[in-house]
Amino acid sequence: MRAAVVVVLLCLLAACVGTPEQPSRQPDRTEQGSPTPESESPTDQPSPPDEGGPTADVPEPGTVPPAWLGTRILPEGATGLSTPKALRHRRFTLPDTVPMLPGRGFRAEVTDPAPADVIARSTWNENCPVAADELAWLRLVFRGFDGERHTGELLVHSSAADGLVQVFRDLWRADFPMERMSITTRAELDAAPTGDGNDTGAFTCRAVTGGSSFSEHARGLAIDINPFQNPYEKGRSCSPSSPAPTSTARMCAPG
Repeated sequence: MRAAVVVVLLCLLAACVGTPEQPSRQPDRTEQGSPTPESESPTDQPSPPDEGGPTADVPEPGTVPPAWLGTRILPEGATGLSTPKALRHRRFTLPDTVPMLPGRGFRAEVTDPAPADVIARSTWNENCPVAADELAWLRLVFRGFDGERHTGELLVHSSAADGLVQVFRDLWRADFPMERMSITTRAELDAAPTGDGNDTGAFTCRAVTGGSSFSEHARGLAIDINPFQNPYEKGRSCSPSSPAPTSTARMCAPG
């Protein structure tokens, strides 16, 4: 029941229409739609002629990630931090973490249960509230902020896998952009907070924000999409955020 509720909420968030498809359960199955119409395929825009002006090769603000991204640790107890200027119009796309899926339009491949090597590079351990064989590995095509076709990966509860395929198909059709889609690693979970992470992700074996009980992420039943632009906020607490529970992180207070 919990999985169904989460999938419904995800569909509402993504402005989904219709009922998610329920393909037959297979150990490894591929989900691919019909040939993509022109409206669903990225279009190559011709480059403007280079007139030799001084700004001909200058990228638009927010389209190139700064070199310090993910390295500047937030200070303990800091409050009222404003968004760095380089990230105020953030719309760049980071490199994909998995090889591109074939085709031109949307495509999804679901491996259920997830392979042992995928589980090994995730945050799963024997104390997590979900068994390893209850997690499915999704590889999904998504639209980057560059307008191009990209491929990412997620670990989710098996019961939510098919519904999520439908959600991300709808996001593709809606031209909804994402920076990157990846599986959280143990090193990333244990790293000091920088407040500028923006990977779309699902399973992470951790406690709820500001609490001690397991998060729905630890069951593979929750997903964050572009958390920098869509942070979790509760009072003066924000996630991703600084360690202090009353801090306001930089993406929650764009200055």
